[in-house]
Amino acid sequence: MAVFARVVDLGSFTAAAKSLSVPKVAISRAVRSLERRLGRPLLTRTTRRIALTDAGRALLPYCRRVVVEADAARAAMAPLTVGRTNLRVLADSAYGRLLLSPLLPRFLERYPDIPLEVEMLAELPASPGEEWDVLIQNGAPRIEGLVGTALGTPPVILCATPAYLRAHAPLLQPADLAAHAVLVPGVSVNQLRLQRGSQQVQIPLQPRLVVNDPAVIHAATAAGTGIGVLPEFLCRQGLAMGKLERVLPEWSAANVLDLYAVSDLRRASLQAVMSLVEFLTANMVPVLSQAGGARGRDAAG
Repeated sequence: MAVFARVVDLGSFTAAAKSLSVPKVAISRAVRSLERRLGRPLLTRTTRRIALTDAGRALLPYCRRVVVEADAARAAMAPLTVGRTNLRVLADSAYGRLLLSPLLPRFLERYPDIPLEVEMLAELPASPGEEWDVLIQNGAPRIEGLVGTALGTPPVILCATPAYLRAHAPLLQPADLAAHAVLVPGVSVNQLRLQRGSQQVQIPLQPRLVVNDPAVIHAATAAGTGIGVLPEFLCRQGLAMGKLERVLPEWSAANVLDLYAVSDLRRASLQAVMSLVEFLTANMVPVLSQAGGARGRDAAG
């Protein structure tokens, strides 16, 4: 359709071929193919001129819109392929440092031609922009123009050191947490929602420690300060070695993590972006899914 519009606007197959830098025969084949698909002639041809048929005249406005949209698409994509050469990655500071950082050397080894620029952020960007390529965040994208790939949904559990548990009152039910030092990742936390199957309970809290970095909560928990509310993957090694124990093992925090690799829709098809997202899906998802919570499907936002 774009070739047909170019032929009409320039008045000849030869001029259209020259403007598109293709052989004249390619122009003729494109127009004949369009005519065959539509089942009617679009042009009448003589040795000196071409003229539109009624069908060609009716089709021409649609073909010109195709040209306009194609030119607009090229203009929109042009800034994405020039200028900055680094693949710029932003990440939630806590989970980016815990999950992304260990994978970066392996990515650089596998893709030596893709230079990375990584920034850990306390506050994630509120809108798509040209200053970043991939964003690692908790939660699916909710902003128009962004697309996300799910990386995993690790459960959030309660755990403490055996020494802490021996020295304090036993925990038989969620309400017993009120008598303990609870360490919570986040800000301004005054209650904790727990779930067991379909059952949910809400526990009022006065946490001993609230930090927006789960690594700090993990360190304080491992030091015997209190009961940590933590992503399971952070506790896995301590639990296996007996340095930590599950608290209320039938219960987990109701607000689970939902980690995504997010891209601007215009950038999602760039080869470097696809390489990183595929790498994260192949390497991060298995780590998180050992607890049975990961998934790797795409989600558009």
